[in-house]
Amino acid sequence: MSRLSPHQILFLNESRGYAHHGWLEARHTFSFANYYNPDRIHFGVLRVLNDDRVSGGMGFGTHPHDNMEIITIPLEGALEHRDSMGNWGIIRKGDVQVMSAGTGVTHSEFNHHPDQDVRLFQIWVFPDCKNVSPRYDQKSFDFQGSRNTLQTLVVPQSYEGAADELWIHQNAWFYRGIFDEGTSILYPKRTASNGLFAMVIEGNFQVDGVDLNRRDALGIKPLDRNEIGITAQAPDSELLLIEIPMYISD
Repeated sequence: MSRLSPHQILFLNESRGYAHHGWLEARHTFSFANYYNPDRIHFGVLRVLNDDRVSGGMGFGTHPHDNMEIITIPLEGALEHRDSMGNWGIIRKGDVQVMSAGTGVTHSEFNHHPDQDVRLFQIWVFPDCKNVSPRYDQKSFDFQGSRNTLQTLVVPQSYEGAADELWIHQNAWFYRGIFDEGTSILYPKRTASNGLFAMVIEGNFQVDGVDLNRRDALGIKPLDRNEIGITAQAPDSELLLIEIPMYISD
């Protein structure tokens, strides 16, 4: 096990909360539903990171959200979405969906296929402003075509290029990348006071000097340096990287 520095928090795969409801199998990085850990409430504005498997034809019935930025990343299969804004869509592996709940929205999420599982990350981020108008967007990405780089998934609304990107009401950046074994990069933080949260989707990585295996994650608090080293340690290693503010707005 790598020695941790005071600015690092390790979230091991096996330390996550677990729930099995037959049709739903879920791993919770942070306290959620019946899983409560006072040391795992949130990391900065990152409130929820659920790693879900939903059986064929099953899903989450219509339910409400408000004042939360919700990012959904399918890993396998297809997820069908309907909401009170009139949106209907299907997101698949390679897609990313964002929803600003704002003043309030209801939605449902079901496995689009009756005979295969859908696997996904659902991530909640506290917004930097409350009671905004609800909104929805989705976009497809070619991760295999951009190997050995971190592809930008989500940017802040204030970002200059946000009109052409998926964006949320927070100074947060989401990236995903597939890397060949031995590939090393330096990630330059966008904002010095932000923290970083890195989760290994598949394979193995060393992030900021810490070895991580599949579904392990590392939280990195703000440092006196703005570049973080990342090295893939297995073929086809895949990483999710989130840069986020560490303080929640009132």
